[in-house]
Amino acid sequence: MSDHYNAFDISPVPAPGPDAVPPEPFRGIYGMPAFATIPTDDLAASVDFWTRGLGFFELFGIPGRLVHLRRWAFQDVLLVAEESVPERAPAIGLSFACVLSQVDPLVEACRALRPDSVDGPRDTPWNTRDVEVITPENARIVFTAAKPFDPDSQEARNLAAVGITPPGLGDNEGHA
Repeated sequence: MSDHYNAFDISPVPAPGPDAVPPEPFRGIYGMPAFATIPTDDLAASVDFWTRGLGFFELFGIPGRLVHLRRWAFQDVLLVAEESVPERAPAIGLSFACVLSQVDPLVEACRALRPDSVDGPRDTPWNTRDVEVITPENARIVFTAAKPFDPDSQEARNLAAVGITPPGLGDNEGHA
């Protein structure tokens, strides 16, 4: 049996809602609990796409070798210079949280830089709006924004079917 509980207080991701405000970019240094390492054969072009298209910033770099990018706290990517990269996007993808108000500007920015790089946005059965982006390095990146929760929606029924209910609804206070 699994326990699920409301843990938004330990996450930089704001609670879903139409007025959700994204956190500021996080410039502090911390021990990274997880991060992605993405090879690129054009470090400058990759940094340009990730910063102007995806909204990351350069935390630091080692010229010609590596650039550490970040968005929110715990959204870290290391772009590493390599001689070659895969010719097509891998089956595995990396997802980053965003808020609904960031979805359309992200789509526009990425399409302005690489017109065929974006698939979506699309709504999911688990109550998010997702956008898939294929970066210049052929990495499959998904930005996912939680939609406001409607307890009478099909998405709520989908979540309840796997034992997830929001805090404050029912007797289990969000526990499965």
